[in-house]
Amino acid sequence: MTTEIRTCEEALRVLAEHLDGELEVAPERELARHLEKCRSCFSRAEFERRLKERVAATGRRSVPRALSERVQTMIREFALPGAD
Repeated sequence: MTTEIRTCEEALRVLAEHLDGELEVAPERELARHLEKCRSCFSRAEFERRLKERVAATGRRSVPRALSERVQTMIREFALPGAD
């Protein structure tokens, strides 16, 4: 991959890798430079970062027992025969 990010499209193409901490050093620097200059991409990156944090936090919350039991009952009721 080329390390030069010239357009918003190129920046958004590597945004997911950036948010996952998987972007190599050179493209990371290029993206940081782009985000410093481009408010639109910066806003998009912030939105995506916050969304990712919220989704991750959702999996850590406990579910009320009544809801858990209701879901389990529905799974049993609607399970296909032989789908054990």
